[in-house]
Amino acid sequence: MDFNIIDYGASAIEGKNNTVAIQSAIDACANAGGGRVIIRDGVYMSGTIILKSNVNLHIEESGVLLGSPDCDDYPEISNVKHFKSELLPRNRNSCFIFAEEEINISITGMGKIDCNGLAFVKEVEDYKAGWRYKRIDAPTPPRVVFFAGCKNINIKDITMVNQPAGWSYWIHDCDYVTCDRLKINADVQYPNNDGIHINSSRNVTVSNCSITCGDDCIVVRANNVSLAENKVCEKVVVTNCNLTSYACGIRIGWLNDGVIKNCTFSNIVMTDTNVGIGIRLPGHAVDEKWADEGREATLIENLSFSNIIMDEIYCTPINCVIDPSSVVMCNAIRKIHFNNIHASGLEFPRLYGRASNRISDITFNNCSFTKVEESKLKDYKFHGAYWGRPQNNKIFSYVENIVLNGTSFTAQ
Repeated sequence: MDFNIIDYGASAIEGKNNTVAIQSAIDACANAGGGRVIIRDGVYMSGTIILKSNVNLHIEESGVLLGSPDCDDYPEISNVKHFKSELLPRNRNSCFIFAEEEINISITGMGKIDCNGLAFVKEVEDYKAGWRYKRIDAPTPPRVVFFAGCKNINIKDITMVNQPAGWSYWIHDCDYVTCDRLKINADVQYPNNDGIHINSSRNVTVSNCSITCGDDCIVVRANNVSLAENKVCEKVVVTNCNLTSYACGIRIGWLNDGVIKNCTFSNIVMTDTNVGIGIRLPGHAVDEKWADEGREATLIENLSFSNIIMDEIYCTPINCVIDPSSVVMCNAIRKIHFNNIHASGLEFPRLYGRASNRISDITFNNCSFTKVEESKLKDYKFHGAYWGRPQNNKIFSYVENIVLNGTSFTAQ
């Protein structure tokens, strides 16, 4: 059964806020047992809407869901039960589209979600490196789509554009998620606008997507700080995707994440990207605390990367690093397999463990890495997550049980 938002008072008149009308259509659909909420024939501005079980938010090719430019239209969501909001990254739950502990939810259609991102950023004064824009001082929404504790999620065909300094899709402790044929076109000069951020979730498939972001395109983490119990992030499959990022194309883990295992990444093309594959456990001073750090010793194992082309990589194609800081808790990074990886950029891969945590059981099969002259990619300082050229030219440090089969490293 279809529920057209126009029948609930929505209007494509410029400047009209349709939050109440769209939410009314979603509620009516859910109360009827489910169906499609239809957006078509115009641009409909809205603030935060909450998706319900068995509801498919369907945006047709002629329809645009436009985010409000007013920060006040994305209030903190009250009475949440699946997580502690104050322990989320950026300590807030504000977002554009939200669902919590719902089942059988979908966002589909050939239409567009326009996040109105220009309203939430400003240019960096005396810009010299990194991202050209930064978040405005107001409390901008840290996420666009935020699903927590949900099951059976289907996101298909939608185009998302003009993301603010907030993650496009955040999948937080969810099960059975499909993201297929998505187009995520964020401004590469905006910070923090990750593409698909998969956290502490299971059975997730990302396929046939085209993602351009200022921040990481695809993130796989196990940050359980906001949850009542620690969850494993596993059985994530990413395939047949095109990625461009001014940070990482694929990022795995962060400071004191938990267990991330049994994931595959295949048939991927990355171009004009800062770091291709980042498996990095960063550190900080002992007396500091980051809003997005976890609470566990990290274990990353059984990951496969295959059939990946990387061209114009402005830093390193593979950055697998455990920071030596004492605040970094790590059990192991092990059993990582690279097959048919062919990369060209400013640096060779870097795999740096530490004396107490050697990165182990690594295989490179039929891979090639070409290091090009800086003159070919001379604007690297303006490439988002620029952190300076490395002083250590080693490829491997504190790494054991590594196999190189048919793999070359060439400096032009």
